[in-house]
Amino acid sequence: MRKLSMNELGRISVAEFKQAKKTPIIVVLDNIRSVYNVGSIFRTADAFLIEGICICGYSPTPEHKQMAKTALGATDTVDWLHYPSAIEAVQTLQQNGYKVFAIEQADESISLENFNSNLYSKMAVVFGNEVEGIQQDVIEACNGCVEIPQLGTKHSLNVATAAGVVLWKLVESYITTSTIHKPNK
Repeated sequence: MRKLSMNELGRISVAEFKQAKKTPIIVVLDNIRSVYNVGSIFRTADAFLIEGICICGYSPTPEHKQMAKTALGATDTVDWLHYPSAIEAVQTLQQNGYKVFAIEQADESISLENFNSNLYSKMAVVFGNEVEGIQQDVIEACNGCVEIPQLGTKHSLNVATAAGVVLWKLVESYITTSTIHKPNK
């Protein structure tokens, strides 16, 4: 076994990314305080060809000078919009036909391994603040809540890690389609 070189990975260009068919998922960030977490989520969104990101409240936007440290150019590929609040983003997405799910521990949440993303042609997922999570009014406005099962004592993940886990699970069914770019062998 040998590690592939950058040329062998066959990565697409920014222009090709912009033209590629996207995974029909929008990420909503509800008052994420860390620019590094937002940058990391951009990078994950790029990796999975996510349709876009709604940056809400005081979450840092790509104009922030430190975003480049973790986004590594993903802010040039992934489309994004800023909303004054997550509730506005959720309502706008729902008006445009998206089913919106909070990623949060809640009394009626669906465990991620039991969530069937194939039931929805257009979907959005909301990730919350590193300390407070998703605001209650935002949870109430969502179509449902999905929870990442956890076995340890902390009962929480870093928001960027949670986004990676959830987005991988949601795009897993798209991996076998021809729209996913596979490295040259």
